[in-house]
This record gives sequence, C-alpha cells and structure tokens, in this order.
Amino acid sequence: MGHHHDHGIADDATRGALLAALALLVAFMVGEVVVAILADSLALLSDAGHMLTDAGSIAAALWAIRLAARPASERWTFGLKRAEILSAAINGITLLVVSGVVLVEAVRRLVSSHPTVSGGPVLVVAAVGCLVNVAAAWLIARANRSSLNIEGAYQHILTDLFGFVGTLIAAVVILTTGWEKADSVAALVVVVLMLRSAWSLLRDSGHILLEGTPGDLDLAEVRRHLLEVDHIVDVHDLHAWTITSGLPTLSAHLTVEDQCFGDRHTPQLLDAVQECLHDHFDVEHSTFQFEPASHAAHEHGAH
Repeated sequence: MGHHHDHGIADDATRGALLAALALLVAFMVGEVVVAILADSLALLSDAGHMLTDAGSIAAALWAIRLAARPASERWTFGLKRAEILSAAINGITLLVVSGVVLVEAVRRLVSSHPTVSGGPVLVVAAVGCLVNVAAAWLIARANRSSLNIEGAYQHILTDLFGFVGTLIAAVVILTTGWEKADSVAALVVVVLMLRSAWSLLRDSGHILLEGTPGDLDLAEVRRHLLEVDHIVDVHDLHAWTITSGLPTLSAHLTVEDQCFGDRHTPQLLDAVQECLHDHFDVEHSTFQFEPASHAAHEHGAH
C-alpha cells in the first residue's frame, strides 16, 4: 500500500500561490487603513488589523517553508521542519493581541459617544474586501493545505472574509438607520472570529510542540496490531508524536521470544512491525528496541 508524505515542504506552485495572495492582501490593506482613518471606522480598522495578521501568517508560512526545506544536520537531526509549527503558534498569539486591542476600543465606543462613522466609504471598502478575500482564499486553496501552517493561513483568510461581511452589514445599517454603533458591533464580531482562529491555531500547534499523540493515531490499536505480529509477546514504552504536519513518529520497546535472538530472526521482525505501522496507521518513521522476554526484570520504568 503506497502512501505519500510531504513533511510540510511545499512545492513551487504552493509558494507561488502564497506570494500572489500576500501581494493582493498587502495592497488592499494599505488602502483600507487610509479609508478607515478618514471614515473613522473601527470595524474597518479591525478588519485591517486582522488582514495584517493574514499577511503575517502567509509571510510566516513562506519563511517556515524555506526553513523546513533545509536538510537535517548533526545539530538539527530532523532539520527545521518544526519551524512551520512555531509559525502557526506565533500566528495564534498575534491574533490574540490584535483581538484584545480591538475589543477594548469597541467596548469604549459602545459605552461612550464617538465621532460620526461615514457609512458610504465603509460600505465600498467592505465590498471590495470581500472580493479580495475570496480571491486570496482561492489562491491559498490551491496550495498544499496538509500543512498546519498553510491551513492556518487559509483559515485566517476565511475568518477575514466573514469579518468583511459583518462590516458590510454594519455599513448598510448605518446608512439606512443612522445607528453608528453598528460599526463597533461589527468590530466585536471580528474579535470573536479572531479569538476562534487563535484558539484553533494555538491548540493544534501546542499539541504538536508538547509532543502529544497525533489525533488520528489510537495507541491502543497500535499496541493490539503489534502484538498480533508473530513472536512479539509484549509492547511497552510506546510513544507517538508529530515532528511537523504529515510527519508522525513512533517508538516502542518490543519484547520478543528469546529464540529470536538465537536464530537471528529480529531483522525479519523489524520488517514486519514497520510494515504493520505503514499499512495500518500510515506511520513511516518509527524506532523499535527489541528485548528478550528474559530481560523483563530489568525494565523497571516500563509503561
């Protein structure tokens, strides 16, 4: 059974899609900030702040892709593939900071008077922003989204799109009813969306950085399959973690029948257990320590 692991390293098409999306977002963001200041729209400023994190997430993805492509060395035995996970975590932290700043200002505007918000410019910019985010989402959707880093950038764009829809609605409310605090309400909606994205990125990147078991890997099932291999009598010190997106890794101590060492059968056992992991769990990177059953008394820390 064949499987493909890209280990988070993107091809030229992925890099090209990310660069095009980055250029599109930065160009629009500059114009949005100018209009937001002139129209005194917090919703537009919050959208621009979120778009800044979008651009940052894409730039970080490109940076992480470049680092992840570096070969392994004696100092970095897995290379720098986990750079993409650090990038995703930084994206999450940035979203938290920006959402906090916008939240404070939105609440301040809701409980006090504030300058008049110009609904017309807000409406136009929000409408264009929706189109820009649709285009950016389409570009990133063409990239390799198996990477947590790139998927994080994609989710950023989708969240920003929803934020622009909220701002568009707020502009319509201001123009039709004159209720200017709709702008601050829209900003609060953007805050909620940013917090949701931040939580998702920090949760997933934190799980990998803390070397938690991959979510799609059931260790009880792994243990059961390994014990079904002939001559294996026990499995202990079983660990599984993720180096980077698409690169799960597993290690274990396998207790085998004593005669396997006498008849030099352990190489065939190694082939069998690695084939088992590859076929049933799509794990290609594994390390096993074989031990005779008579060695059990020496495994005081086994678990």
